Amino acid sequence: MRLRFRFRLIPCIATILVVVLGIALGNWQERRAAQKTGLQVQLTERARQAPLVLTGGTSDVPQEFRRVSVRGQFVPGFAVFLDNRPYQSRAGYYLVMPFKIEGADQYVLVARGWLPRAAGAVGQLPLYQTPAGAITLEGVMRLDLGHVMQLGTAPPLTPNAMVQNVSVADVARASNLPLLPFFIQQTRPQAARDTLVRDWPSPATGVDKHRGYAFQWYALATMAVLFFVFTGFRRDPNHKLNPSPE
Repeated sequence: MRLRFRFRLIPCIATILVVVLGIALGNWQERRAAQKTGLQVQLTERARQAPLVLTGGTSDVPQEFRRVSVRGQFVPGFAVFLDNRPYQSRAGYYLVMPFKIEGADQYVLVARGWLPRAAGAVGQLPLYQTPAGAITLEGVMRLDLGHVMQLGTAPPLTPNAMVQNVSVADVARASNLPLLPFFIQQTRPQAARDTLVRDWPSPATGVDKHRGYAFQWYALATMAVLFFVFTGFRRDPNHKLNPSPE
């Protein structure tokens, strides 16, 4: 039996498309893995640095994930609750409040922590306490607090609003406060009767996940080529076996 490869145009075009798609998506996942690796290095380096003291001046340049320290006072009149922020499988909110920096006409938004939602109390504000007077707090600088799916149109941003997502620019427009262009995820201090949870999730790097996806896309491209080649071989109908000599 003799096999002969038979070229087929349509399967060839389909194979080329699958190979191009698989390689392109595999390369994209590799780039994402490289970005996440760089992010992990950045997180490690900045976690080792001493807290940057914020003064409200021009030296307060946003350095995401940098530990910071700032002294001032909370402005309780414009609290915002970020909804749909579960913690350990419990529904709840992130409490965000402006913080007046001592000795400067500048404010910074502080994510004070997580508060649970009472069972059956949808739309009811959770209870919390706000320190009176000036305090020194520490935290981590963040450019955003993460985004969740927004269903419908976001309500107007008002004091004690419950929203899915918020940006510094949103709060600055609604409150008319001169806000620095970043958030602080508060880590300390933890007052005796403070019910806020400050177990902030670490930024997901997912390097292994991206590399796994890249392997799958490259494998798909390889399998497409192998399938095209293997299915292209057919028995040659014109080939006849030589008769055995008598």
